[in-house]
Amino acid sequence: MDLTFDHSFVKVNGIKMHVAEKSPSVVGNGAFDGVISRPVILFLHGFPELWYTWRHQMLALSSLGYRTIAPDLRGYGDTDAPESVDAYTSLHIVGDLIGLIDAVVGDREKVFVVGHDWGAIITWHLCLLRPDRVKALVNMSVVFDPWNPKRKPISTFKSFYGDDYYICRFQEYGEIEAEFAKVGTERVLLELLTYRNPGPILLPKGKRYEDPVSLPSWLTDYDVKYYVSKYEKNGFTGPVNYYRNMDRTWELMGSLSNAQVKVPVKFIIGDQDLTYHMPGTKKYIENGRFKSHVPLLDEVVVIEGVGHFLHEERPDEISKHIHDYFLTF
Repeated sequence: MDLTFDHSFVKVNGIKMHVAEKSPSVVGNGAFDGVISRPVILFLHGFPELWYTWRHQMLALSSLGYRTIAPDLRGYGDTDAPESVDAYTSLHIVGDLIGLIDAVVGDREKVFVVGHDWGAIITWHLCLLRPDRVKALVNMSVVFDPWNPKRKPISTFKSFYGDDYYICRFQEYGEIEAEFAKVGTERVLLELLTYRNPGPILLPKGKRYEDPVSLPSWLTDYDVKYYVSKYEKNGFTGPVNYYRNMDRTWELMGSLSNAQVKVPVKFIIGDQDLTYHMPGTKKYIENGRFKSHVPLLDEVVVIEGVGHFLHEERPDEISKHIHDYFLTF
């Protein structure tokens, strides 16, 4: 499947970014017949994923006339991974994306954006900092978390879940990488990609990985091998550095206190997603606070029986949600 996409490298914000692209192959084959400039959808992945997680949506949406773009984010896959831990704040990643958008459509045009997991977090920040570059957004799994002066991220996670919570375990440089090396890249990825418990991910020190792991129907041996090949080459440090900068990003975002996301949004989440079961999330969505912080929130979709990787579990359904929403603009 990898061979059906075009691949290139773009210099952005001081790094070389790997970008996968799928564009309409036949003029007049889709919803934008006669449109010379095809609308662009930028897909942003999460952890422990790569551009590849969007393969289904890229194929589906490109067949409907969109130019679809999916990068490996900073530190992931074939994109450069700066050595400094401090080089992975949201401000760095948003800077990368602005450089990519400039390269794709010019420095004044807008693009559609789709995000999931860390891709969703980064996209919320992109919309806060540069709403002028986003036409509309479909975000998945992670709700917008407004800046709160009393709630520093890591200490908040520790108070909810304890020191064994995976984000807390990721904080010490090199520690989790050493543990993952002992377990093996493939087993680590299988544990994370097949995680189905709506409860928190706990990684106590010395955790044993002895139970067999069965692949869900949506994840093939080929998919696993592709992920393993990239993570074995470049390791987990770059991706984990995002978590190590959560407090630093919080410190840098203080000027955005009470800021709203003023971009049209459709939000989608699975009812078995661990993020949907985080303390206060359901209430935040249902009592109107989410809408108060994202005033152009047009729709919230909760899909029954779906876990965290909803765009992989229900690829056709998610592609339709994206197309139906973006077609209104």
